[in-house]
Amino acid sequence: MLIAADKFKGSLTAVEVAEHVTAGLRRAAPGLDVAAVPVADGGDGTVAAALAAGFTRHEARVTGPTGTPVTATFALRGGIAVVEMAEASGLQHLPAGVFAPLTATTYGTGELLLAALDAGATSIVFGVGGSATTDGGAGMLAALGARFLGADGEPVAPGGGPLRDLATADLTGLDPRLAGTEIVLASDVDNPLTGPKGAPAVYGPQKGASEADVATLDAALAHYAEVLERAVGPKAAEHALAPGAGAAGGVGYGALVGLDAAFRPGIDVMLDVLGFAPALAKATFVITGEGSLDTQTLHGKAPAGVAAAARAAGLDVVAVCGRLQLTQEALGAAGIRRAYALTDLESDPARCMAEAGPLLERAAEQLARDFLV
Repeated sequence: MLIAADKFKGSLTAVEVAEHVTAGLRRAAPGLDVAAVPVADGGDGTVAAALAAGFTRHEARVTGPTGTPVTATFALRGGIAVVEMAEASGLQHLPAGVFAPLTATTYGTGELLLAALDAGATSIVFGVGGSATTDGGAGMLAALGARFLGADGEPVAPGGGPLRDLATADLTGLDPRLAGTEIVLASDVDNPLTGPKGAPAVYGPQKGASEADVATLDAALAHYAEVLERAVGPKAAEHALAPGAGAAGGVGYGALVGLDAAFRPGIDVMLDVLGFAPALAKATFVITGEGSLDTQTLHGKAPAGVAAAARAAGLDVVAVCGRLQLTQEALGAAGIRRAYALTDLESDPARCMAEAGPLLERAAEQLARDFLV
């Protein structure tokens, strides 16, 4: 049995999900041979999955999204670093209920990338998601040595809003080690930088942006791309339209333009990094899952990636989840035979979240009875 599930956000880490599923399976089938590869798709939880796979933990003190210092973690093994931008610039670093849609900065993300370089990384898996920011990666690039100046020759203020005042950009001061570092932008988001499907319009409201803020940010990021085009040439305009440019408030755009990053679906990257293929080769049955199995799951989330790989190997896949919002037909099309939802055992969402571990063990026990004994 191979358990390859993502976290249940707000309740259980991916490691804890695997532990509870294992306990439930063995309650019904004592002695069952179980292996676990906790997975992530590039968003929050990505570093935790890498650490569970044997990477070494490193910490750095960096600038949080509102300028307050925060401690951020990255993972390193054999020159490969896994860096999660949410560790430095994520929503979890904002005071409860307080957003900063126009001024939140990715500066700390750039500092975290520098820390990875200082630790010896020659290849970086850059997971983006869960950000508090919509600054197009300008803060990140500034921390790495770029300069973004207003008409007065002074650096523009942090955040996406002040980019409307940007007059010149200079990327020649970027850390020279970046040129020899492979950077993979790992994301399940394929939005462009601006426009109706761009970062401000689609994700700005999740970060506290009002309708007026969205318009301000969209115009500011469009202007930012125009200034960068003058600085680095046509590739800046091309990357603004590229899939992944709008990831994490446009940090994807900054990575594509300034870091020469290559965009790949996050789950594909992470399955490679986490050693999923060797584990899959030994498996006869696969369990995947995440907190909510819904339409977003079908668009590059971890369970869909795991199911696709397992199906290609001819293996059955079932899923566990907190709540299920997909039809049996949609599950089948994704390669998942059946899903076990905690809400089927406990209808109260609050109790479901609070008692996710014991409920998951019950669900896994029933799964084992249905498929294994």
